[in-house]
Amino acid sequence: VQLVESGGGLVQPGGSLRLACAASGFSFSTVAMKWVRRAPGKGPEWVAGILGGSNRTEYVDSVAGRFTISRDNAKNTLYLQMNNVKAEDTAAYYCAIGFKGTGGNKWGPGAQVTVSS
Repeated sequence: VQLVESGGGLVQPGGSLRLACAASGFSFSTVAMKWVRRAPGKGPEWVAGILGGSNRTEYVDSVAGRFTISRDNAKNTLYLQMNNVKAEDTAAYYCAIGFKGTGGNKWGPGAQVTVSS
């Protein structure tokens, strides 16, 4: 199993960013996937999840309406579209297998997102 996040960077408050997670080594299309973030000095926080079969999605309240999780099963890639970002979205973002929660057996290097003017 390999997960590699990309697309992080510095963005101004109110701006947008799209993260991607390239997955390999498992049957991507059949499993639920999620995004988890860790802000400086804080514990991990579940952000969003998407099921494999139905593409049903769920979000933590703080990002609902601003972030969109999606997947391209043909490309084995998970996405997180981040709109109207806020300073409190600053964190390292990780993708993982699973739908909810902060647990996971395999983690990539993460994508650092910094929201600052």
